Amino acid sequence: MSIDKENVNHLFYATINCKFATQMSDKVSIDALIRLVDDPDEQVFVHVRDQLLNFGTFALPFLQNSYDILESDLIFQSRIEQIIHDIQFEALKNRLEIWVNSEDKDLIEAAIIVAKYQYPNFDESLVFKAIDQLINDCWLELNNRQTAFEKVKIINKIFFDFHGFKGDTVNYSSPLNSYINAVIESRSGNPLSLSILYSVLAQALNIPIYGVNLPNHFILAYMDEYGSRNYSDKKNDYGVLFYINPFSKGTLIDENSIQKFIVELNLNPQRSFFEPCSNSTIISRMLTNLIAGYEQIGNQEKVDELSILRSMV
Repeated sequence: MSIDKENVNHLFYATINCKFATQMSDKVSIDALIRLVDDPDEQVFVHVRDQLLNFGTFALPFLQNSYDILESDLIFQSRIEQIIHDIQFEALKNRLEIWVNSEDKDLIEAAIIVAKYQYPNFDESLVFKAIDQLINDCWLELNNRQTAFEKVKIINKIFFDFHGFKGDTVNYSSPLNSYINAVIESRSGNPLSLSILYSVLAQALNIPIYGVNLPNHFILAYMDEYGSRNYSDKKNDYGVLFYINPFSKGTLIDENSIQKFIVELNLNPQRSFFEPCSNSTIISRMLTNLIAGYEQIGNQEKVDELSILRSMV
C-alpha cells in the first residue's frame, strides 16, 4: 500500500492549524473571562472562576500577566491570585498522584513536588545541580577499598564541613526546613530534609544508606549488605551495620541508643523504628512536619491543603 505524501503533509499542517486556532480561541476566551473577574455579582464571579479553572495550567500565563488590567483593584488582584493558586494546587495534586502510582517513587522528585506547593515557580534544575555537585565532590575522595566508616566520614566532611549543611536548632519547626529548595539554599534543615539529601547522595554513590522513620526524629541506616556483623558478637536483628544522625553532623549511633530514645518517649519498640522505611513514608512524614509547622503559626488554609496532599500518599 503506497502512502500519498501530499495527503500526509496536508493532514499534518491541517492538524497544526487546527491546534493553533483552538489555542487562539482559548486565549480570547481566557482574556474575556479575566476581564470579568472583578464582577460584583458573586454568581458571575463563581462561573468565571470555574471556567478559568477548567483551562488549567494553560491559563496561568494569562492570569499572571493580568495585573495591569486593574492593578489598583485589590478585589481583582486577590481573586486572580486565588485562581492562580487553585490551578497550581490542582496541577500539584495531579503530579503527586502520578508519583504515587509510579514504580520507582523517586525521593527527590517527591521532595520537589512538595516544595512546589510553596514555591510553584522555582527552578527544579537547581536542586539537581546542587545534588550533582555533592555527588562529584564525594566521588573524588571515595574508593572501593574504604570501610563503611571511612566512607561515611568522607560524606560527613563534604556534606557538613565543605558544603556547610547543618541542623536548624533555632527554628526547628519552621516550614522552610521541609522545602528541599529552601534547605539547599540556606544549608539548614530539619532531621528529615537533611536525611533525604544525605541518603540520596549516598545511594547515588552506591552506598546503602536509607531513611529510618524514628518517632520524634529521623535518622539513617547504613545497611549491612555483606553481612559483616554476622561474624561479630553483636546481634544483627535488622540488617543494619550502624545508624547515622544527620541532624547532629552525621554522628554514628547504634541500636542501644535508639532503644534508650524510645524508652524516653514511653513507646514500645517496633521494627519500623530500626529498619529503613519507604519513600512514601518519608514524604508522608515531610507533609506531617509541614502541617505541624503551619499549625504552630495558625495558617489553617495551608494545614487543610497539605492534609489533602498527605492523604494522597
